Parts: sequence; structure tokens; C-alpha cells
Amino acid sequence: MTDTATPSMPATPAGTLMSRLGIEVLEISAERAVGTMPVAGNTQPAGLLHGGATAALAETLGSYAAQAHAGESRQVVGIELSVTHHRSARDGTVTGTATALSLGRTLASYEIVVVDSTSRRLCTARLTCLLLAADGS
Repeated sequence: MTDTATPSMPATPAGTLMSRLGIEVLEISAERAVGTMPVAGNTQPAGLLHGGATAALAETLGSYAAQAHAGESRQVVGIELSVTHHRSARDGTVTGTATALSLGRTLASYEIVVVDSTSRRLCTARLTCLLLAADGS
């Protein structure tokens, strides 16, 4: 991945949480990542979008953007995620947008906003990722 938007998005890895939640990544760059997730199949028993699913979407998008910033020779691990849920959704598709707050040599932080199909804000998240050497050091 590079600092510019990737023309072809990576396939959703089979057997991952991304696959189970139906997350589709639409855009990736160091500064921004965008993706969607269906509400159906990702609800709590009351029929509302599950907050954990929303948090997983947020962390996924921020992590992809951080990896674009880090470059292929490094790896990224999330070290802090905070999520504020403003409202929920019962159907449709939600869209998350991760926007860089700070892109450093060893840390990258993102604000991720998740909206419903009418652009109402459902969630605001903040993710900080640690950028490591490829061997994990």
C-alpha cells in the first residue's frame, strides 16, 4: 500500500472478522480509508446495530489507513480504540470514514466517523496504532 488511494482494493480475507461482518473496504490511503458494513447480520438481540460490530468497522478502517502510512516493510497494531455511539440503525448499510489525526514515525492516530444511509452520525471513534518493524520489533 502507498500514500495514495489504492486503485484496486484488497479482497476481504476469508475466515476473518471482516468477512463475517461483511465489511467492504472502498478506499485506502494513509490519510483516509472508507468502508461499508451491512446492518443485517450485525445486530444485537433488540434488532439494533451491535456496538461491537461498529467498533470493528472503525478499527478495520483505521488499521488499513495506518498500514498505508507505515508501508509494506512495516506492520501495524492497534493500541487504543475508543468509541462513542450516538445513535443506532436497524437496517441498511453503514459507512465509515477514517481520517488521519496524526501520522508519525511510530504512531498513527485516526478519527473514524460511522454514518447511516441518510448520513446521520452513528458513531465517532478514535484509533491509535503502533507502527512496528516487519519482524514485530
